[in-house]
Amino acid sequence: MTTDARTDWENRIGIRSGSTDDGAFRGEAPELRPPGGLAAVAGGAQVTLDWSPVPGAIGYQVHAATSPDGPFEPLDHAGRDVLAVPHPPYVDTTGTPGEERWYAVTSLSDVGVEGPSSDPVPCTSLDAATGPVTVSVDTGSDVGELPRPWRPMIGSEHLSHALSADTTAGHPIGEELSSALAAAHEELGVTHVRAHGIFCDDVAVYREPDGPDGAPVHDFAGVDRVYDHIRAIGLYPVVEISFMPHDLASDPTRTVFEYGAIVSPPRDWERWYDLVRDFTAHLLERYGDEVVEKWSFEVWNEANLEVFWSGTPEEFLTLYDVTARAVRDVDDRLVVGGPSSAAAGWCEELLAHAGRSGAPVDFLSTHTYGSPPLDFRPMLERHGRSGTPIWWTEWGVTPTHFNEVSDAVFSGTFLARGMKSAMGRIEALSYWVVSDHFEELGRPPSLLHGGFGLRTVGELRKPRWWALAMLERLGSRRLALTCTGDGGGSLVEAVASRGDDGELAVMVWNLTLDQTRAAGSGPLAREVHVELRGLAPGTTYDLTHLRVDEEHSNVASTWGRIRQEGQDWPSDEQWATLREADRLEELEPVAAVTADADGVVAVTTTLPMPSMSQLLLRAR
Repeated sequence: MTTDARTDWENRIGIRSGSTDDGAFRGEAPELRPPGGLAAVAGGAQVTLDWSPVPGAIGYQVHAATSPDGPFEPLDHAGRDVLAVPHPPYVDTTGTPGEERWYAVTSLSDVGVEGPSSDPVPCTSLDAATGPVTVSVDTGSDVGELPRPWRPMIGSEHLSHALSADTTAGHPIGEELSSALAAAHEELGVTHVRAHGIFCDDVAVYREPDGPDGAPVHDFAGVDRVYDHIRAIGLYPVVEISFMPHDLASDPTRTVFEYGAIVSPPRDWERWYDLVRDFTAHLLERYGDEVVEKWSFEVWNEANLEVFWSGTPEEFLTLYDVTARAVRDVDDRLVVGGPSSAAAGWCEELLAHAGRSGAPVDFLSTHTYGSPPLDFRPMLERHGRSGTPIWWTEWGVTPTHFNEVSDAVFSGTFLARGMKSAMGRIEALSYWVVSDHFEELGRPPSLLHGGFGLRTVGELRKPRWWALAMLERLGSRRLALTCTGDGGGSLVEAVASRGDDGELAVMVWNLTLDQTRAAGSGPLAREVHVELRGLAPGTTYDLTHLRVDEEHSNVASTWGRIRQEGQDWPSDEQWATLREADRLEELEPVAAVTADADGVVAVTTTLPMPSMSQLLLRAR
């Protein structure tokens, strides 16, 4: 393109390609004061920290040292990603009982902007728990509709994989991935799916048959096959606009994943704009107003990691501007956002850039693993964007492929903890991903190989599927509760609800974020008393007690017992055993319980760490 032609095009769409609005990639996050009121309470094999929130903070970093003079280091709970947490309390289980530690906390206005430390406080964890945890539920309360941040979105391998006729260990890839997506929609209430690579060359959207000087060809037949299939399942796409078609890439040798997704900027920004605009227009023509009402468009994936973007940060802002403008030029009601970043990065920079340039940010999206998601509401408020939806379009227990924690009870309980944390402050918390039919680093080498999926090859449900199933079983109205005792509210957490049919539900779990304890920790087990108060005295209920722990609702434990040394895949007989174990189990038979003279039903159980229980009460 000649210089004059490029200038005409830039003027036409209102952006400057190859640079940001002022040539700078910067944010405006301030340094915040430390939190006040830091308190440390000792318990059995744990220390619970609490503090007063700081206005403007998106999260807090806990630091620890062996003396008040330091050195203080970030407390590493082995999440392998962002270690900061969105709010107190924080339970530390990384220390040794009987050994004193000093703690300090800092406030973050952005993941890279950490303020000064609070005054340090000492604490020494104990050898054993000081007593039980009591969960007291006020059944007469109503604190509002129960938020369900798992419903708006689930992650998936690139969606053309759902059309694959190939097999893994004899299991049909496309059929099973489609089955997992359908189950997420039908059983968990999930409405949308996000995936990479709709512009990858297996979908064949872009060609230059006559070379770079010839007219490009846009072909959306492959897109139609993919999205027709997803819509037939009942899901709507969150359209991640990625990656770069070969013929449009400035450097087609820069790739990621086994399937060779190209991560370079476009060779020609005008041709990229035209591709995105034609693609968007085609979707509206084919699928109609639902694209405006139900679909959304996310710009790229994790461009703050070199493995996913070979351009500069400034070139990413150009990509964002050009892509967002191409989408909006089709229909200015369309929803577009980003930055779809790794480790909660580049949100500040994108918001600052959009404030200067006027680029639309209809939702703020980012990713994190190993911790509950941070709270970006203060950042949005600072940029004058209060109320902008916050979408964590990837989240999970670990960013690491082939990590055994992904198959374990720990990951399920982690999911419950994160979803509770997100309730009321995050619109979408999307678990990455729905199925182990996933080929970023190659197709699954064995049954339970530490894959990212909620479900295995062969469609067995992992503990984290059951976590979502339990959460989805909760009723429509949230009930007030308190959680007290050794680790109450920090190690042991709970959510309670009342359904439209009157069913009472209490979901309670025991979890530390400390992944060095992922296989379990005896000293962290807790006796838990659950009290449901405010019932009519003398009313009898059927009590169902569902449990996920090492011995219940855990196909990994079953596979560990029947698997032969060196065996990758089950035999037919073993598959039958696994399918029998693939269920959400009752800890004990359904029992009749009666509210006492004070209108209380009390249930006592022991919760190992990690584990989760759900109590369901239905009046007779």
